[in-house]
Amino acid sequence: MYQRYFTEEHDLFRQGFRDFLKKEVVPHIDEWEASGTIARDIWKKFGDMGYFGIRYPEAYGGLDLDIFYLVIWLEELQRINSGGFAAAMWAHAYLAMTHLYKEGSEEIKQKYLRGSIEGDLMGCLCITEPFGGSDVGAMRTLAVKEGDHYVINGSKTFITNGVYSDYLVVIAKMNIDENPRSMGVFLLDRDMPGISASKLDKLGWRASDTGEISFDNVKVPLDRLMGEEGQGFYYVMQHFALERLIMGINGHARAEYALEYTLQYMSEREAFGKTINKFQVLRHRASEMATEVEMIKAFNYQVAENLDAGNYVVKEAAMSKLQSTKVSDEVIYSCLQMLGGYGYMEEYPLARMSRDSRLGPIGGGTSEILKEIIAKMVVDKKSYKTAT
Repeated sequence: MYQRYFTEEHDLFRQGFRDFLKKEVVPHIDEWEASGTIARDIWKKFGDMGYFGIRYPEAYGGLDLDIFYLVIWLEELQRINSGGFAAAMWAHAYLAMTHLYKEGSEEIKQKYLRGSIEGDLMGCLCITEPFGGSDVGAMRTLAVKEGDHYVINGSKTFITNGVYSDYLVVIAKMNIDENPRSMGVFLLDRDMPGISASKLDKLGWRASDTGEISFDNVKVPLDRLMGEEGQGFYYVMQHFALERLIMGINGHARAEYALEYTLQYMSEREAFGKTINKFQVLRHRASEMATEVEMIKAFNYQVAENLDAGNYVVKEAAMSKLQSTKVSDEVIYSCLQMLGGYGYMEEYPLARMSRDSRLGPIGGGTSEILKEIIAKMVVDKKSYKTAT
């Protein structure tokens, strides 16, 4: 069914990446989940294999591959059953690094984008604030130009890689009185005076370092403003489509893995003299789940193809995240139920998976916000265009 998207080369890449994860990552996942810290050397191993450079040009050390290599990369990251590890990888590669590539100067690209692709540098993207989550326009963090630098004051929260990253891509308001959407995209080094971070204790995604970050009179050189002054809001909105599609793909991959595991369990677990995959109520629920997963998967692939073709898929990406994370939650809930008491035990994957999946309808724009974005397009007939 998906031969139009995946070639033999894609299949070889998938197997190679799956083998890499099995060897280099899976043996350490439980340790990283318990400590909330991912060993730094794994970043370099990803970089050495080119796994951070899938979608970036060869000029900066990337592989310049099509989007379905990224789809494979995301799907396989979900199969190791650590939403936190997966998030740390893709938040670095496709949140922070996207801004470096799209808005960064050539000097920034050669140093920070290349270093990120090679796994020598780790980045985070700082948008969400304690008083403004999905409402980016309510941002309070402020950058004021003073001579040969900007001074940034404010705070960010729920930032993936927010504690241990080497650099921070920070979105800040630039002129709060004249235009509430006048923002800038700034590149900050972790060791700049005035930056402090603390780790947050989360329900799921426990392997990743999600942080709250404060900026106290942080002096940032003028050449660390990326892109045009005041255009940061529009850059953020433009890149949200990729982030939401990523979370949609994560959703279908997570649900697919949960169902695969559960069907195997059902084929082995016996009750009343037969394996439980022979009970009609469970068989029919499995059929429903397989149908739901297949439908969102097919839709996500179509959206990915359109994004790769250069189309602005803001509506479709919002739909992808909205429906895929909903289906993922429902499928994993049902799969845990099918395992009975064992589903509730930490030694089985569904317990962690259910915690990790719950962030899907929240992060990257809540489901409620996505419904309003979609409603503006399908009900109010509003159209969105890329930033110029």
